[in-house]
Amino acid sequence: PHLHRSLQTIRGLGKQVGVTLNPATPLAVIEPVIRLVDLVLVMSVNPGFGGQAFIPDAVDRVAAVRRMARDRGLSLRIEVDGGVGPANAGALYAAGADTLV
Repeated sequence: PHLHRSLQTIRGLGKQVGVTLNPATPLAVIEPVIRLVDLVLVMSVNPGFGGQAFIPDAVDRVAAVRRMARDRGLSLRIEVDGGVGPANAGALYAAGADTLV
């Protein structure tokens, strides 16, 4: 329930940290902590239900996270998971994703 505290605890142990954004999670959730993360995982399907179709809004979300990071001078990784394939991989990469699942 306390994202900032959890990230600080993990970082304090000398580990890298990441945050996952489910499709309905507002991007504003990561703004206060983006300087603490090494990776943002953008889910492009709702977790827990196999075989779902890719949610196209994920491309815009990736671009927004990349802008947020660049505006702050950060070089974090952006991973996308769910429904990724040849039809959308290029757009995700162009939007700023560097890891596709």
